[in-house]
Formats: sequence, C-alpha cells, structure tokens
Amino acid sequence: MDSQAGALVPGNGSALAGPRRRGRPRSARAEQAILASALALVAERGPEGLGIEQVAARAGVGKATIYRRWPGKEDMLLDAIASLGSDLPVPQGRSVRADLVALLISFSREAADPRRARLFALLQGEGVRYPRLLARYTEAVVRPRQAVVASVLRRGLATGELREDTDIEAATFLLNGAVLASMSGHEHVDARYARRVVEELMRGLAAR
Repeated sequence: MDSQAGALVPGNGSALAGPRRRGRPRSARAEQAILASALALVAERGPEGLGIEQVAARAGVGKATIYRRWPGKEDMLLDAIASLGSDLPVPQGRSVRADLVALLISFSREAADPRRARLFALLQGEGVRYPRLLARYTEAVVRPRQAVVASVLRRGLATGELREDTDIEAATFLLNGAVLASMSGHEHVDARYARRVVEELMRGLAAR
C-alpha cells in the first residue's frame, strides 16, 4: 500500500476536484500515460489495489512525476475517469433513426472494451465507499451521453419524426440501458445490436 499521501479516503465528501497546483510545465505524453495506466490498473485490481508505485512503473515515470500532478491516487483517478468522457460523436442531423444508431454504435464500442466494462462494474460496487469516483464517472461519462441522446430525441419532436407525446427521459434511459445491458455480457455488441435496439424503440416512438 502507498503512504497516506496516496491513500483513498472512502466516503470523502469534498469537492470533486480541487485547484491544480502550480509547478513546472507538464508533459502531456507522461500525463496521458499515467492516466491510461491508472485506468488499466484500477480495472484489474479495483481502487483498493491501486498503488502509485504500480502506476508509475506501468507508465514509465517516477513517483515524483505523479505527485507533482496529484496529491494522491484518488485525485489521479478522478482525472483518469474524466478522460473517459472525451470523443463524443456529433449527431449529423439527417434523421433521428440514423443519429441514434450512430450514437449507440459508438457507445457499444466503448462498452465492448473489457477495461471499461470492468471499471463500470467496480465503480458501481464501490460507489458507497468512494462516492467521488462514482460521481465523476456519472458526470464525465454517463450524463454527457444521456444529454446527446436526449438532444437527438428533442430534435425529432421538433421535426415531427417522433410522436408528440414521446417521453424523452424514458426513451433516453431505455437507450442507455441497452448499452449497460451489453456491458454485462448478455448481448454481442456490434452495429447490428445498435440497429436492433433503435429499430425497436422507433416502432413505438415514430410518428404515425
């Protein structure tokens, strides 16, 4: 285990992220390697099994390089989890059906990554003990994806592609739930899966 400086604090109710400390210019390459290594290790071992020494070794940096950026491993993990929220696909606006299929294909590809699936499962299980980590995952990954799906559905209401009484919130949860179900291993995740899910949803939502 690491020293207290690198320990996770279960149930810490402090803000999700504090101000970054000033110091020497950062190496973007080193930081990316550290965050990627942290994600890989936490997926393998869980938050309790993660150590600064192991992250440093896998990333090919010294421990001092990590401590210059983060005061401890929980803060490092918060930034690592936040990095998962990048590269959201941009809806093209041609049709609700096409945009939803494209979004679900993208989300399902992410879900097919065993490290992401393992991390999600771990965070769900450790959410009570480490609420900051689960909150950051929700903030960085879950909510942006829900928001982009909801925006496509709202556009469909405006263009008349969807029924006027469409429940946007419920439809959004259904689509995201399909991705979560795929992460549990019950479905083979591919483009056909995404199209099946969207086609079934559109049977009920499409304007007659």
